[in-house]
Amino acid sequence: MRALLVQGSTPPTYWGYGHSLPFIRKDAALPPLGLATLAAHLPASWELRLHDEHLEALPDELLRWADAVLVSGMLVQAPSMRAVLARARALGKVTVAGGPAPTIAPERFPEAAHVFQGEAEGRLERLVAAVERPGAHDRVLSPSGEGRPDLALARVPRFDLLALDRYASHAIQVSRGCPFSCEFCDIIEVFGRVPRVKSAAQVLAELEALHRLGARGPLFLVDDNFIGNRRAAARLLPELARWQAEHGRPFDLYTEASLDLATLPELLAAMVDAGFSAVFVGIETPDRAALQEAGKRQNLRVDPAEAVRRLTAAGLEVFAGFIVGFDADDAGTFARQRAFIQALPIPRAMVGTLTALPGTALWRRLAREGRLRAESTGDQFGETNFEPAMGDLELLEGYRRLLAELYDEDAYFRRCALHLALAPMRPSPLRPGSLATLARTLWRLGLRGSRRRHFWRLVGQALRLGPAALPRAVTLAVLGEHLVRYTHEEVLPRRARQPAPLRPAGKVPGAGAARAAAAPTAS
Repeated sequence: MRALLVQGSTPPTYWGYGHSLPFIRKDAALPPLGLATLAAHLPASWELRLHDEHLEALPDELLRWADAVLVSGMLVQAPSMRAVLARARALGKVTVAGGPAPTIAPERFPEAAHVFQGEAEGRLERLVAAVERPGAHDRVLSPSGEGRPDLALARVPRFDLLALDRYASHAIQVSRGCPFSCEFCDIIEVFGRVPRVKSAAQVLAELEALHRLGARGPLFLVDDNFIGNRRAAARLLPELARWQAEHGRPFDLYTEASLDLATLPELLAAMVDAGFSAVFVGIETPDRAALQEAGKRQNLRVDPAEAVRRLTAAGLEVFAGFIVGFDADDAGTFARQRAFIQALPIPRAMVGTLTALPGTALWRRLAREGRLRAESTGDQFGETNFEPAMGDLELLEGYRRLLAELYDEDAYFRRCALHLALAPMRPSPLRPGSLATLARTLWRLGLRGSRRRHFWRLVGQALRLGPAALPRAVTLAVLGEHLVRYTHEEVLPRRARQPAPLRPAGKVPGAGAARAAAAPTAS
């Protein structure tokens, strides 16, 4: 059996860093870890190839080579996935869709002969049988009734199938699931609220596998909440620190965690000691009523601004997610978000409009209120897929202004300066290609770039702080090249071309009750 594993491509986004990748001579931000994980659990007798459409378009000869084509991706990648499935089906190949999007919305992939839902570990028998003996199995291969797999069953991903040298960062996964219950989040629907964790031995085996293949540099622990199981994280971190020390600290770690990490100084210190330099946190909004409405109660227990400062002062760059479009939001929401973000050392502030993802508590509530109006496409710049309480025009215009303000070059570099001023700078190993990257950056940004003044001001601040701050300043400037250019060259012109929504601003049926339910309590 010859199986081709294909990762669907993503349209340009903030997360793709398309304008920054040329500085480091890379072709994509992150490898398709999900497919590499799946490959480790497929039969050893199968011949496997893996193709990532972020690197290049899928050639016809690869499709003709395969007996079966297995395609994975998220909702925003669905058009790319469906195109690949259609091409494979036209060639008479067995087609399978899997991953996040088919798991939560199997009906969106009619081109697939089979849709595999959920996780791979310990439950691929039906998938293997459906591929090897086409036509005799259910179309949707659902995990219903089987429970979620124990990650003790997880194998080391097939990193050897990946073109590791073409990615800006490497990736592993330590845990799945999150203990919280945010209304808009599909993670808890897919992976559950009881975090499942790999053993330290399993994690170190994955690091060893990457290290043997020559991987070095940034490494993303893609956990939905790295501290979802705090005890397990505390057990793992000393082992990570020991491994890093024994191998010359080859990896610069970063991950996702809940904001309450800032209240756990011992765990935070252990993360920094293990080699973590950045963390993504979901702040969403400084408005308590919106957090209460969204069920994000963990953020109500901390002062978000103080939490960001603590995380930064401990040595982590905070890059954070924000949302606009909650029922509790009003006309002043955008100004409050802007003022909150601009006062903090958060260079990468990722703001999106609220989206009702299939299967989430938000989706179910809006369905009950009769407010759903479209499937989610994952496109945060178009009309929302539900009737927003504040009205479409006010939401999308406010969102456009907020992005324009946050990624004005003065605003972005001000947040970078706040980060450098507060974060302790530690020497980092000189990576292969670092000097060449520095030379390209000095030429493109320092000598020829339109933001030369901002670049040299940030570099000057870094040099005054000490040589260890220079790599961080250069990195932030390179990242900013994507964030600023993408905003002003793609996002804002696209919004200007879009027709104004026809729906007037104002409350929609059911919004009043939702807003009342979101009122903060005395606690």
